[in-house]
Amino acid sequence: MKILNILEIIEKKRDKKELSTEEINFFIEEYTKGNIADYQASALIMAIYLNGMTEKETSDMTMAMAKSGEVLELSDLSENIVDKHSTGGVGDKVSLILLPLVASLGVIVAKMSGRGLGFTGGTVDKLESIPGYRTNIGIDEFKENVRKIGISMISQTANLAPADKKLYALRDSINCVESMPLIVSSIMSKKIASGAQKIVIEVTVGNGAFMKSEEDAKKLAEEMIKIGKMVNREVVCILTKMDEPLGFAVGNNLEVIEAVKFLKGDMPEDLKQVVLELGSNMIKLAGLGNDLEKNKEMMLENISNGKGYAKFIEMVKTQGGDISYIENLDKFPKSKFIVPILSKNSGYITNLPAKEIGEMACFLGAGRISKDDKIDNSVGIVLTKKVGDFVKNNEVIAYIHSNDTEKAKKVEKDFYEICEIGNSR
Repeated sequence: MKILNILEIIEKKRDKKELSTEEINFFIEEYTKGNIADYQASALIMAIYLNGMTEKETSDMTMAMAKSGEVLELSDLSENIVDKHSTGGVGDKVSLILLPLVASLGVIVAKMSGRGLGFTGGTVDKLESIPGYRTNIGIDEFKENVRKIGISMISQTANLAPADKKLYALRDSINCVESMPLIVSSIMSKKIASGAQKIVIEVTVGNGAFMKSEEDAKKLAEEMIKIGKMVNREVVCILTKMDEPLGFAVGNNLEVIEAVKFLKGDMPEDLKQVVLELGSNMIKLAGLGNDLEKNKEMMLENISNGKGYAKFIEMVKTQGGDISYIENLDKFPKSKFIVPILSKNSGYITNLPAKEIGEMACFLGAGRISKDDKIDNSVGIVLTKKVGDFVKNNEVIAYIHSNDTEKAKKVEKDFYEICEIGNSR
């Protein structure tokens, strides 16, 4: 039996040769344990970034990272655990709406979510803006909640795909994040480790997304579907636009408020289309309806009859959240300053770039630059208009929610620079 050596593995990938399953397993296992230095791992990651990986290598990397820590066993909850993942965006409160809604239709939801970093908000941060809601619960309680009410949404456990956490931080530090095989293995390893057999993945594309072009988004989707088949997981990918923020609110409790209003029937059209598209596919994968259009009708019915909203209330209550905040949205803490941004001329809005608006919200305190930054739940930006809408001179386009007057002034100035108004749609 050959003794494996990290230097030989680096050399092999540097020279554009395919790594064996054993070599990939060795690298992931030893790097996770701390037996391979960061500078050596960096050399291998850079070689992968430059030379790519075969489908077999990507599949092996995915499974090695998934098995680097705890792998949840959820088959005792259901044979058809369907998970949902998004590649990220601005104003993305989809999980808060979608998952209670499909749970109200019988889809078993056992969801682990991450925290936000940079301008993309994390579902866990939004949930934690609900006073009392506990995201950091043990696996046994998590599973018991799913058994009891059909849904639980918590933060990722510390030992879920630890190799991915370590490698992602390393990739970020050497500017090698945008590598297709490494993106695929990162996403898929976490989904496999969290116990999903079937996965609906929203691949966002545009200004505020990881994938800027439709071509790259399609390529990523195709790769994840292929790797899913290779590791015996059924994967459906849906491409969605992320050129402007999704819905109107950007910021933690601001997005919770918008999500609750949606579940009560106030549905921004762009957000509605994403929720229905993803949800209809989740229902299909769960074996509860093969007709996507009928699935969408069922979802809308459970908005109308209040069952989706009731399931959200039940989930919040089960995990210690104070439902009085959901029942009376005015109870959520408000920022000290709510500053209207007024249009300086009449016309049609032609550009509200998601990335820049997300960065403004992050600057106000709604996001974090480093993982230790503290989030301010009450700040953010709430739009009143979308791209294509007509706006009159001196009409409100958005509201800045801030606890710092100087930050609010800077965001107001920056907003005028990025919001474009023209004579036609």
